[in-house]
Amino acid sequence: MDPDTGFFASESPAVREEMESLDLSDATAPSSLPFFVEPPSYADVVLKSTFEPQNAVTIPGSGSYPPRAAASDYLRIVVSDPETMQETSNSPVLGGTTYVTYPITTWVRAVGHGGPSVFCVQRRFRDVVTLAARLAEAYRGYFIPQRPDKSLVDGQVMQKHEFVEQRRWELEKYLRRLAEHPVIGRSDELRVFLQAQGKLPLPAATDVASRMLDGAVRLPKQLFGDAAAGRVAPEDVVQPAKEGRDLLRIFKELKQAVANDWGGVKPLVVEEDREFLERKEKMQVLEQQLCTASQQAEALVKAQQDIGETMGEMGLAFIKLTKFETEEAIFSSQKTLSADAKCVATAAVKASRLYRELNAQTVKHLDTLHEYLGVMLAVQSAFSDRTSALLTAQTLMTDLSTLHAKVEKLEVASSKIFGGDRSGLRKVEELNETIRVTEDAKSCALGEYERIKENNRNELERLDREKHDDFLSMLKGFLINQVEYSEKVAIAWAAVVEETCGYARESN
Repeated sequence: MDPDTGFFASESPAVREEMESLDLSDATAPSSLPFFVEPPSYADVVLKSTFEPQNAVTIPGSGSYPPRAAASDYLRIVVSDPETMQETSNSPVLGGTTYVTYPITTWVRAVGHGGPSVFCVQRRFRDVVTLAARLAEAYRGYFIPQRPDKSLVDGQVMQKHEFVEQRRWELEKYLRRLAEHPVIGRSDELRVFLQAQGKLPLPAATDVASRMLDGAVRLPKQLFGDAAAGRVAPEDVVQPAKEGRDLLRIFKELKQAVANDWGGVKPLVVEEDREFLERKEKMQVLEQQLCTASQQAEALVKAQQDIGETMGEMGLAFIKLTKFETEEAIFSSQKTLSADAKCVATAAVKASRLYRELNAQTVKHLDTLHEYLGVMLAVQSAFSDRTSALLTAQTLMTDLSTLHAKVEKLEVASSKIFGGDRSGLRKVEELNETIRVTEDAKSCALGEYERIKENNRNELERLDREKHDDFLSMLKGFLINQVEYSEKVAIAWAAVVEETCGYARESN
């Protein structure tokens, strides 16, 4: 079926001409019922059905944005179609290499009373990956929107319009979500990504925390000593270990995790926030419910699509019947039947169009369910940050316990030697230095754990508020469109009843 006309492109010109002759002018005629209004657009329903109009921000040519976006410094973010660029660096490949960039235009709220500032930058997808990694490091415990996945076949399908548009929309939606976040939306990382010209100046962060359990014994001066080596801030020693570089730390934390589960000994610090544990279980149940609701939404969309296609096929069948009866008509009853069949065809084509329009609106409204499945991934990641921070603190405290035991053992052994054991005393001094460094690391780890706990608590409160607003907007928009388009379909069929009411009069 032609997406513009609603006609089947494979049909003969004669049939298409007959379909085009149908009177579809009142396919969207308003109803006389008092509660009927013209079906609003997705943006109108989502943004205006829940929020007051004066709370929205309007940018010429962009429509309205909700208060959540209005509270952000970023008024609008647009990602355009990707552009292929030539690599300027020396390359052994003849003609150089090419890469794809995405033009990103951002409208930023003005400080004074002037208009918004506009920034245009070019970003590669790997820049998006870098941004996501930096945000994950700097904002642990927050529900950070998940970045789009990078397809393994980008080079093969990048020229396909469907893929390009899908990737463009995913990036735009991702950046919009970041901008709407009350904390990340004001971050320097996002500001640099959206406003800094040239290559993205976000180098990979130095992961000092990865060295805390693997190197603090051997390199205390380099990490925490003189100024020449560069003193490290305590808050920089809280990042989780990374595979391939911090194997010893990974093994230590794995051992601690196994001891927590099977060792039979309670760790020195445990998760005791019962309210959080209950919320965590509720989040798991919510994810399951969202998954089920999302599946049912997809089934509904498929059913509405099938109804629309079936209506179109029925309209086509009656058009063929009309054409046959018109060409073969001899008696007036045949002409009457031809006219009636044309009425049915008109109503069926109208209904087909209306179902397609309704389905497009349904997809947009119920997409909130899919959106929140993505939010659940961010929730899981934030909870994982909390678990990781707790495990780091537990591992450090276990190491401290082991170090203190070694010191005590060496001191006892030295006390039994007349005049003391110089070698043993040197080892005790080294262990005491290691204990001091590890104590600092433990304090940092516990502080990070408490910070993540607070971030989790604030984010759960924010999620409750936004989920209420988003689901209310989704349900309002969905119900309004279901009612209004159902009424329009009824109007189309009521016209057929009016045209054919003569049969009832004749039978009476």
